[in-house]
Amino acid sequence: MAKKRTCITTCMFTTSGRTAGLKWRSPTHHQGDVLTRASGGPSGRSGHRMVACKRQLIIFGGFHESARDYIYYNDVYAFNLDAFTWNKLTPLGIGPAPRSGCQMATTSEGSVIIYGGYSKQRIKKDVDKGTLHTDMFLLKTEGAGKEEDKWAWSRLNPSGVKPTPRSGFSVALGPNNRSLLFGGVHDEEEEESIEGDFFNDIYFYDIGKNRWFPGQLKGPKSEKRKRRRGRQAEAEGAGDEEMEKQPPQGPVEIVKEVVAEDGTVMTIKQVISGPAEEKERSESEEEEEEDGALGQQVEPCPRSNAMLAVKHGVLYVYGGMFEVGDRQFTLSDLYSIDLHKMEEWKVLVEMDPKAQEWLEESESDEEDDDMEGAEGGEEEEESSEEESEDEEGEEQHPSVQPDEKHADYLSRTEQYWIKLARSNMGPDAKEKKVVKVAHAMAKTFYEDSV
Repeated sequence: MAKKRTCITTCMFTTSGRTAGLKWRSPTHHQGDVLTRASGGPSGRSGHRMVACKRQLIIFGGFHESARDYIYYNDVYAFNLDAFTWNKLTPLGIGPAPRSGCQMATTSEGSVIIYGGYSKQRIKKDVDKGTLHTDMFLLKTEGAGKEEDKWAWSRLNPSGVKPTPRSGFSVALGPNNRSLLFGGVHDEEEEESIEGDFFNDIYFYDIGKNRWFPGQLKGPKSEKRKRRRGRQAEAEGAGDEEMEKQPPQGPVEIVKEVVAEDGTVMTIKQVISGPAEEKERSESEEEEEEDGALGQQVEPCPRSNAMLAVKHGVLYVYGGMFEVGDRQFTLSDLYSIDLHKMEEWKVLVEMDPKAQEWLEESESDEEDDDMEGAEGGEEEEESSEEESEDEEGEEQHPSVQPDEKHADYLSRTEQYWIKLARSNMGPDAKEKKVVKVAHAMAKTFYEDSV
């Protein structure tokens, strides 16, 4: 009995223009007893992008880096899914500059939209300059998706609020003829290092209207209604005694894990004494505060190179990476959000902050394992003492003064928060990152206090 022959077609590409990835393997197909290889395809590269357009796969851009040099591409290839043949396209007009890691999406009419990307060029010996592209182009065809069709480039100038420059963002096609962009990183290149600002925001691009707009959380409607009904019932029951003082409440302990803009996880604990008198606030002000509080409950930490998928109008975000100083962290958390409602993020798989800390201290952990049997009791006593000391320290954050604005509070307590952030991030963290984390901690503490 003859063995059945199997042929596997592979296509590998990365989501970031920052690092080199695996190379393209030319697809093959089985014709009778002869295994043939399709010729005329793109050269080996990574960081390219590919979309399915009618009965073709359209590949654009990418880069190839060797030990001595590198090259970025802006060529376009089409792979016919019926004939299994390659065709290099030569579109009319002026197209995008060479780049990798761009956003690529198809329209309902069979055109291709390309946005953003990253490239670098050598300005002198051993000195390279990186560029984050923010332009957008339309690759349009006149035909039914055949090899002989004519293609043409045209530059798009979308309206609305555009994403800030970044690379390493993730892309998916959402409902209502919209493409969405999530996360990414903006690199600030210094002489011997790259410092990155990471994002966790969502931007939508309406393909039909040629318009960008940011995705904003609205907060759960059911929770808002409960709070509004509670306020109305309280107002009706109080009648003319709305100005009467409320009975004092007992102290409330608030424990909150703060994920700063660069992904650092820190814990802030605060004990708030009950207010003796409740100030009057308008309904609109209370709703705004509720919207802010609900919007800050759960969200993915800033990251790049996350994976996205959209199913039945729900966006799923898995994994990615972020940096703190010279250390990189890979994530394994999973979030979802309903793109039709845009009310709140949901955590499907949570990332354990202790796992990230353990990775940083792997060497000391190995040394501790050797002494675990003999010093187990002492370690437990020391850890309990450290926890009690941390609790005492966390309760002594600088308090917010009455009617104090956030800017004034930050100016008055900035050095305290910088010192606290430095103690959590370690001596190797760069000053700019430390200051950013400190400001994020101070902002969270301030918002919880007012």
